[in-house]
Amino acid sequence: MPSPPPRTPRTVTDLVTDAAAGAAAGALATVPMSGLMLLAQRLGLMGVQPPRRITDAALGTVGARPSERARRALTALDHLAFGAGAGAVFAVLQRAVPRAVPRPLLGAAHGLLVWAVSYAGWVAAAGIMPPAHRDRTDRQTAMVAAHLVYGSVLGAATARLLRPHAPTPHAPTTGPRPVP
Repeated sequence: MPSPPPRTPRTVTDLVTDAAAGAAAGALATVPMSGLMLLAQRLGLMGVQPPRRITDAALGTVGARPSERARRALTALDHLAFGAGAGAVFAVLQRAVPRAVPRPLLGAAHGLLVWAVSYAGWVAAAGIMPPAHRDRTDRQTAMVAAHLVYGSVLGAATARLLRPHAPTPHAPTTGPRPVP
């Protein structure tokens, strides 16, 4: 049986709805990802967390010197915001992939793409961290695992948020209503 055709947004409202659902799913998926990263750090696999290094680099660029507590809060906020943004992109783009592809699997692939674009791309190009192939193997292994967790949760949460809903018994229907 052939898979149904991909679903593409039909209106700006569809696009905004998809992006908003993806942003919520992305922020949610960042939480277990961060938990895995913290566990890896406690096991001595991480050194300085990449989100912390990225936040510190951004603060240094603007000459800001916040307190340690503010730096931790900004790091968490930056990581959640980045996760939300990557989730919004995923939710919009996933419409072009046939429904037969499980969304957690598609999300895991997206998570790996985010890792590659970040750690082999812009983060390294900005000099914030070494490229993935020159960084600590243990940190990059933990980061790949964390991005797989992020992507899997993102895919599952996005599918749940964007699944078609059956009308409720009290929802308006088209056509005449049955007489009791």
